[in-house]
Amino acid sequence: MSIFVTGGAGYIGSHTVLELLRERYNVVVIDNFVNSSRACVERVKNLAGRDFTFYEGDVRDKALLAKIFTTHNIDCVIHFAGLKAVGESISIPLSYYDNNLNSTLALCQAMNKYGVKRIIFSSSATVYSGDNEMPLRETSKTGDCSCPYGWTKYMCEQILRDASFANKDWSVVLLRYFNPLGADKSGDIGEDPSGIPNNLVPYIAQAAIGRREFLPLYGGDYPTPDGTCIRDYIHVADLASGHMAAIRYCESHTGAKEFNLGTGKGTSVLEMISSFENATGVKINYKIMDRRPGDLPVSYADPSLAKKELGWSAQKSIINMCADTWRWQKQNPHGFN
Repeated sequence: MSIFVTGGAGYIGSHTVLELLRERYNVVVIDNFVNSSRACVERVKNLAGRDFTFYEGDVRDKALLAKIFTTHNIDCVIHFAGLKAVGESISIPLSYYDNNLNSTLALCQAMNKYGVKRIIFSSSATVYSGDNEMPLRETSKTGDCSCPYGWTKYMCEQILRDASFANKDWSVVLLRYFNPLGADKSGDIGEDPSGIPNNLVPYIAQAAIGRREFLPLYGGDYPTPDGTCIRDYIHVADLASGHMAAIRYCESHTGAKEFNLGTGKGTSVLEMISSFENATGVKINYKIMDRRPGDLPVSYADPSLAKKELGWSAQKSIINMCADTWRWQKQNPHGFN
């Protein structure tokens, strides 16, 4: 089976490509390196001991998509490509709507034209409304998103649902990620954000290695036990295995279906800092700052549907996530470069 992966040189994409190669799938990848590295592509090949076809380009490039779909006999698409930072999306919303919506539209049009009927979409817990009770279930209220990034994921989910409704033989799996972190156990690939990290744990790791003077902690007065935000953190390797389960699901199901990929456990920012310190022996210097727009106090998953229908559940602990993140950071203090 041949899998076409958009954004396959990015953080989650690269770990999923590695798992696909280990599972002996044929893989075709496209990435424009906006928030990824060429070096990652070669490292994935070396880790897997297998080659894959790579195209440098933008998913919105319809001519390039036509070339890929006519050159390769694609069986399934995994769509990671997109801008992904909550705070940044508030600052540059038009870039987020342009990139995330138009890439999904172009991809669906190409699939429709060339007869590809299976797609797994990289969605997000940010599609859920902020007034839901916890834990979040697939039936929880969506919309009223807290940031443009969340709205783009919400709209892309609707595009894919409508496409599957119009094409009854399509299989669409919408994977709602919670908060990925960690790295491959080799330490050769991991999260390498461009510029200042937008996510908590990469910032912690860069502070620990000395690239940042301190960790800014955005908000210490939330209505939580320690005043800091609570999130459901999931190891990127568990996310990658979730995509393998989704591919198998696509083979025997049609229509559109959403699944939460999380652990079902909430961890506060201060708890994460403590876990990182315990896993690494490194003290993290942090300063409490003003709240950041778009951040909800609490968000964690009920992942039981994924366990029931995909046969998937997260396996790795917070300590595993922190230890693997630190191994990557120590071996690559300046990321891939």
